[in-house]
Amino acid sequence: MSDISTVGKVPGKTYGITPPISTVGPTAEDLEITQRLFETLSEFGQFESEEISRKREAVLNQLNSLFREFVRQVSLRKNLPESVANEAGGRIWTFGSFRLGVHGSGADIDTLCVGPKHVSREDFFSDMFAMLAANPDVTELTAVPDAYVPVIKLQFQGIPIDLLFARLGLPSIPDDLNLGDDNLLRGLDEQSIRSLNGSRVTDEILKLVPDIPAFRMALRAVKLWAKRRAIYSNVMGFLGGVAWAMLVARVCQLFPNAAAGTILAKFFRIYREWKWPLPVILKPIEDGPLQVRVWNPKLYPQDKLHRMPVITPAYPSMCSTHNVTQSTLEIMLQELRRGAEIVERVVKGESEWKELFESHDFFDRYKHYLQVVVSSSSQSLQLKWSGLVESRLRQLVNRLESVDTLALAHPFIKEFSSTGPLSTENSVHTPSTGDKMFFRSTFYVGLQVKPRDGSQPFKKQTLDLTWQVQDFLKLVRSWELYDETNMDIIIFNLKRYVW
Repeated sequence: MSDISTVGKVPGKTYGITPPISTVGPTAEDLEITQRLFETLSEFGQFESEEISRKREAVLNQLNSLFREFVRQVSLRKNLPESVANEAGGRIWTFGSFRLGVHGSGADIDTLCVGPKHVSREDFFSDMFAMLAANPDVTELTAVPDAYVPVIKLQFQGIPIDLLFARLGLPSIPDDLNLGDDNLLRGLDEQSIRSLNGSRVTDEILKLVPDIPAFRMALRAVKLWAKRRAIYSNVMGFLGGVAWAMLVARVCQLFPNAAAGTILAKFFRIYREWKWPLPVILKPIEDGPLQVRVWNPKLYPQDKLHRMPVITPAYPSMCSTHNVTQSTLEIMLQELRRGAEIVERVVKGESEWKELFESHDFFDRYKHYLQVVVSSSSQSLQLKWSGLVESRLRQLVNRLESVDTLALAHPFIKEFSSTGPLSTENSVHTPSTGDKMFFRSTFYVGLQVKPRDGSQPFKKQTLDLTWQVQDFLKLVRSWELYDETNMDIIIFNLKRYVW
């Protein structure tokens, strides 16, 4: 029952940019509802075993030692005295769901490696990568150095890890370094600032909630709900983990003494009625030492275009939800309204929490779908090619939203992958590479057609998406690494028939 306790509150302290709505503590009924929520989350496997938790900690300790040794070796290679190399330090920080304490079984660990000024990102992606490749505990090792946030992905003793890197302007990295110090950002390149941002934002969120155990349980529930309802994906135009965490944190600020079940109920009631694009902000936006943009719609016209702004609390504050489209906003609002209706019944004793977590109905919801099939001649090519198309799929949604006869375009958050020989019978063109295997990823977009115009009931309604589809194909095929011999993409218009 430790997750239901009220450990961590600071009496008399006000959190957030406004006073709380209520400081009333939980009733016996509130605690009973929260207990039922805890049991439901347990049934859905949302809590990790002690054994796996200890294994994660051991893996992180080994990675930290490995990274410090990498820093030492690079220091020596660059002709620094051995005494200096031994004191150069280097340390890893966790962020994301693991740092927030809301990760589930099998979740990856977002990890930030911080090195001193003489260790470059190139060193990290060469020397550190080589050390990892030589380690027998490491499998599925992949480097993505040209990503928006460069990353090394791996599994360490079966634990999935994402490794980011940041180089600070310090001669050494002490163990007690405070990454929250804004002055550490001076002189850093944008990639290092972006890499540091994840850890800084996560730590700020934890500082800004009055009851961390209640926050954690409510956030676990929101994450499970968003994943089950297929609205958990920043890249597809929905919200990612950090944005959902900030939305829950704001509700915790407004009800600082509430139990987790109450926080979850208030979450749906509040955001069902939220007047978007009114931003969700956890603390006053601060200026800092860098000549960088901080989110400010009064200064920057582009910031006014954000439909569902949720602003990060660490400097430099940014909108974490800039990918949200008109369609994905409407879909999330539909789900929030559904959630609010269910929690009302749960509070009244007319339903159980498991109803909230029922799976999505995406493939039964629409009559029309687009099927986007991406294929390559090798697994390494497919990883890059499908990733590029996935990152651009919002551009297709934006184009579809301009079609007069469409009410919304709904991207599904996951891809479906398959492999097979090119001789396999299928209706999809695949790269002409002889007898090699092909690798395929399929994405779907649901299309909601507007109701027929009542004033012209007999006028035929057409759904012509030719321009939008061809323009998107032209966009992704203009990628500098696109190779028409070994890569392909084709888009089908599918119709679901109801018998």
